[in-house]
Amino acid sequence: MRDPAAQAVFDFDALVLSPGIPHRLPKPHAVAERAVAAGVKVLCDVELLFQAVRASGSQARFAGITGTNGKSTTTALLAHILQRAGLPVAAGANLGPAALSLPLLPDNGVYVLEMSSYMLERIATIRFNAAAMLNLSADHIDRHGDMAGYVEAKRAIFDRQQPGDLAVIGVDDSLSRTMADELPGVVRVSGTQAPLADGLALPGAHNAQNAAAATAMARFFGVPDAVIADALRTYPGLPHRQQRIVTIGGVAFINDSKATNADAAERALVCYDRLIWIAGGMAKEGGIEPLAPLFPRIAKALLIGRDAPQFAATLSHHKVPFEIVGTLESAVPAAFAAAKATDAPVVLLSPACASWDQFTGYDQRGERFADLARALEGNA
Repeated sequence: MRDPAAQAVFDFDALVLSPGIPHRLPKPHAVAERAVAAGVKVLCDVELLFQAVRASGSQARFAGITGTNGKSTTTALLAHILQRAGLPVAAGANLGPAALSLPLLPDNGVYVLEMSSYMLERIATIRFNAAAMLNLSADHIDRHGDMAGYVEAKRAIFDRQQPGDLAVIGVDDSLSRTMADELPGVVRVSGTQAPLADGLALPGAHNAQNAAAATAMARFFGVPDAVIADALRTYPGLPHRQQRIVTIGGVAFINDSKATNADAAERALVCYDRLIWIAGGMAKEGGIEPLAPLFPRIAKALLIGRDAPQFAATLSHHKVPFEIVGTLESAVPAAFAAAKATDAPVVLLSPACASWDQFTGYDQRGERFADLARALEGNA
């Protein structure tokens, strides 16, 4: 096969890259660099999906959801609500399945797409009839250059919206509030809003905000409140996001492996008054110092992964009991023993770190935690 990097890429209409391959920062792929220099558009597969759907003649609607945290949960929740309402739905993109594997929907159908910042910097014509930006905190700065670049990438989800479209912004953080102030006609949602369902299946104020965003979008697509409320009560949640694995001797083991930064871990820690915390891996900028107001809830921390010493220094400064155990294999039984010794009712894996030092991804990390917890249950 001919090396595409050696081809005259200016002969192409566009270059479609996997989201994880950079075309600018921190170092562009050789093919992407040639394309950008030649003025060739660099696109993502979601853009091709939109163009293909419109080329087919279908007027199916598009809902896009982004944010630093919560976008997978909100995407899946909105899809669940729309399905309960009997609408044709296809959900995917960053959440999976890939955009180009989604089926063609009729005019009354809705594509519910989780959009990462990597995808949003590679769209050109897609118009989201309903778009939501849930929250903003520091993430992927190496890819976008600085926080301003990251915010600008997220803001692109509202590009090309027209009068009558829906823009939803979560306003529980200052950056998102600023964005809401700058855009006209925004529907603001917050974790302080009471959800339609009294028994919302998902814990935490952040999930109340996710539910409020999904509710606003579902209403936009014509779903009655009674159907929305029922769907909120029955939604089971996604794996690795405050997923209850087992309860052993009154101690609940919670898998929140998707918490790959401190902001995400905060959303889990705030849900529990007293807990044993398993954390660590490849730390993000700022570490866990922002979590200090929640440290009194932690009866003991068990630290794993590459940056356990960094976390240990922070916890030591705040006089939080901790132990560097290195691996999940050591952390899970140690956490159970600590829970029994301190009467803590929860063991929470919410690492506040990326997982690549020890695992292929947060999902493998979460699955390993779940396997170890279930094995512990079998031996209890």
